[in-house]
Amino acid sequence: MRSSLAPGVWFLRTFSRDSWFRGFILVLTFFIYTCYHMSRKPISVVKSRLHQNCSELIKPINDSHSLNDTTWCNWAPFDKNNYKELLGAVDNAFLVAYAIGMFISGIFGERLPLRYYLSAGMLLSGLFTSLFGLGYFWNIHVLWYFVLIQICNGLVQTTGWPSVVTCVGNWFGKGKRGLIMGIWNSHTSVGNILGSLIAGVWVNEHWGLSFVVPGIITAAMGILTFLFLIEYPEDVDCAAPQHHTSPGLLSVQNGLEENPDSPEDLGNGPCTNKESSLESAARCSKEPRAQPAAISFLGALRIPGVVEFSLCLLFAKLVSYTFLYWLPLYIFNVAHFSAKQAGDLSTLFDVGGIMGGIMAGLISDHTNGRATTCCVMLILAAPMMFLYNNIGQNGITNSIVMLIICGALVNGPYALITTAVSADLGTHESLKGNAKALSTVTAIIDGTGSIGAALGPLLAGLISPTGWNNVFYMLISADVLACLLLCRLVYKEILAWKSSLSRDRGSSLALTHPR
Repeated sequence: MRSSLAPGVWFLRTFSRDSWFRGFILVLTFFIYTCYHMSRKPISVVKSRLHQNCSELIKPINDSHSLNDTTWCNWAPFDKNNYKELLGAVDNAFLVAYAIGMFISGIFGERLPLRYYLSAGMLLSGLFTSLFGLGYFWNIHVLWYFVLIQICNGLVQTTGWPSVVTCVGNWFGKGKRGLIMGIWNSHTSVGNILGSLIAGVWVNEHWGLSFVVPGIITAAMGILTFLFLIEYPEDVDCAAPQHHTSPGLLSVQNGLEENPDSPEDLGNGPCTNKESSLESAARCSKEPRAQPAAISFLGALRIPGVVEFSLCLLFAKLVSYTFLYWLPLYIFNVAHFSAKQAGDLSTLFDVGGIMGGIMAGLISDHTNGRATTCCVMLILAAPMMFLYNNIGQNGITNSIVMLIICGALVNGPYALITTAVSADLGTHESLKGNAKALSTVTAIIDGTGSIGAALGPLLAGLISPTGWNNVFYMLISADVLACLLLCRLVYKEILAWKSSLSRDRGSSLALTHPR
């Protein structure tokens, strides 16, 4: 019987079990979103294969094109001089659909079981990714087919982000959220790296497989999600996390001081922090409780910080997604590497993104300053992008080092806002413990960011014919705007730090000179 165990032994067993489940959920959701991003990446690698300089290639003996045809190696309809605009349209079809669908997806995510919602989304995403590649084997050369597939894929991919952030937010409290989610958010870069490497294997031969293989992997992961995802700790008798156990950044931004003993933080009914044992927590988690109502869209916008971080992410994601979709083609055109080499080299940007996400989470946890961390990284990113465009191609060493640094500074703020900041805002103390807001807040922030993700590649496609320098000027301008949008929150964080230092100094004086 449980009562026969020494309290310490039972505590260790329970703690170990809870930790095991939390680790399992973290790893599972990591692989889930890795697959989502892996299936998005092949298009950026295959672009350089859809339109090439045919004069540098040897024409096959059995080729049916005429001798004077200079576009024999290209894939229609991307064989004309307007290929950059057409490729931009294909990118934008996905990203606009993703941006629009994201605002709706969070609302569905709050009202449907996440396990079913994620599983269906991954199966459909795998299907549409594979259908894009099957266009190669079916010899399809009409633009509307690729645009339609991208629109459908963009819509179903919106099932991923609000769902995985909500699931992780259900399992983890606020204590080390920045670091945990910084490490966890490396799934974005890991997915990009895997997508590039897998696409690179077949890009020069049967480029259709560059889409079909990631599509099959994504669909298989959808089946595993259906079988193993656990939405709430209470579903397996684990203790639920405490989201407001210590004063946080966002309460300071709101001009409030959190009271750890307040009824709002402790909850209602008998299941409060007065029962400190894990046995009580596990027992209380099984008791029936009133389910909070889902928050409205306008209600989520009223949470302090949501609007500022959403608009900041719009410009931060504009920069990140322009690199995601156009970096391999930029390297292919400027550094004159092969399509496979350009795809492989572009993965270094994502390696930097992994480092930047972890670094941003660690620093923001230590300083309790999410906005300031993002702002400093954005300030440093602008001159680094300028330098990369001007001297980044002067030798392979320069290219490698600057790609990693740019990736860290560009993706660090993007990773922090979409994970730790979204989770902080979705469990803000003004919601009085209503975790139902997390999916909607996440969808609003990432949906607004996805507007920028759609604009970036579109603008790059329109501007790049005038020169790559102009594309980088556009990216630097967006980076500066993202930084400016955080100024108010940075100012409030600085005031909060000053107030905290004054209190600490006052406490020290009181201890040194007691009455």
